[in-house]
Amino acid sequence: MFIPYLPRLRRPSAVLLLGLLISCITRADEAFIIGVDTHLMNKPGTSVRALQLLKAAGVDSVRDDAYWSSAEPRRGSLKIEPSWQSFLSAAQENRLRPLLVLGYGNPFYENYAKPRKPSVRDAYGNYASFVTRQLTDSVDFYEIWNEWDKENPVDPAFARDYSLLIEQTAKRIRANQRPMVILAGAVTSQGMDLGFADRLVESGLLNHVDGLSLHPYVYCRSDERNTPENWIAWLRRISEDLTDRNRNKGPVPLYLTEMGWPSNDGRCGGDEKTQAAFLARSFFLAQTMPNIKGMWWNGLLNDGPDGTDPEQNFGLLNQDLSIKQAYLTLKAISPTLHQFRYDAEKSREIDSQYLLRFAKGSEQIMVAWTAGLPRSIKVDASSVLRGNVQYIDTRQPQRGQVDSGIPWNCNDGRCSAQVPIDDFPKIISLGTRPALFALP
Repeated sequence: MFIPYLPRLRRPSAVLLLGLLISCITRADEAFIIGVDTHLMNKPGTSVRALQLLKAAGVDSVRDDAYWSSAEPRRGSLKIEPSWQSFLSAAQENRLRPLLVLGYGNPFYENYAKPRKPSVRDAYGNYASFVTRQLTDSVDFYEIWNEWDKENPVDPAFARDYSLLIEQTAKRIRANQRPMVILAGAVTSQGMDLGFADRLVESGLLNHVDGLSLHPYVYCRSDERNTPENWIAWLRRISEDLTDRNRNKGPVPLYLTEMGWPSNDGRCGGDEKTQAAFLARSFFLAQTMPNIKGMWWNGLLNDGPDGTDPEQNFGLLNQDLSIKQAYLTLKAISPTLHQFRYDAEKSREIDSQYLLRFAKGSEQIMVAWTAGLPRSIKVDASSVLRGNVQYIDTRQPQRGQVDSGIPWNCNDGRCSAQVPIDDFPKIISLGTRPALFALP
């Protein structure tokens, strides 16, 4: 388990074993979802090229906004925007499963007010029912509202009103014949720290939806949380707390529907290489928590030309669709995220070195990096290997798997090698384990 940094909960923590709390729990059969927030659906002329690039990178899902104000441009008159149909068609062609956010208010109902009053809540339910019914063959995931907690994360009444909206809206969506995954929460980092997520779970959230969605941004935190390693330690504590409030029903399924680090100059930012390294580390670390079902990187494109504004520089691509290193890194790691299962018992964190083991049947790999200074580590192979160590270096993702030039040293049927690591994960091939010891 990682050493956490978080003032919210003070619990004992171990140092040596990653995933100690979950070492006896294996990830469910469903695949981890690699998602991206696109912000394209409401723009005329959806960029087919952008979605093709996501498919090429191994992305599974795209998240976008089904605005209430667009679906109901006149009071009581509901429609589906042509740009939505175009976007969803292009997503399907590229095998990208859409996740749509239902929300943001409508000018005809209390001037974009949150649906807290019965009349506004009923109107919102009509809109949600209409959209999900009309798009039943095009959309796999829906999210009820976005960042409800942002306005007031501490008022219990505010959380209760949202819980009631979730219950009533989920019931209407479930009336559709085709089953869909329904998420709720979209809870901000502040709402996670101040108990908003706790209150949703205590209210029986999971009786109505399939998972709790979170937006656990830490890129502009003044504390030590703004690294992938401290981020995952904080998420573990949040998850632990949510499990305690889940009425003995086990860990809460978590969907990180917005997450990322920007590549801006100055405040809260880092360069494009740092963004790419943090992307790789955060995706791999998310896999160490089995109740995290997927993570959607925000976002696909940079939002503007200002290189100093963090909000304009989260993209995998520049505005002109030119590729940033974060895109190449995601493309390089996606096969591992899809095909390999995390092995908690054999994974270690020692002195800022992160040595995560994964398996695909008998095939074994280690994903290794350091959050400190570059160093050399001893890597043990899973079987007798000849030749040199083979790995993917996410610092140079476009090269794919390469021959490192580092020989395996074998004695008495065991092989090891000294491999240099730095802040970019290396995906090191360890060979195959004997069938008796292979993960199923």
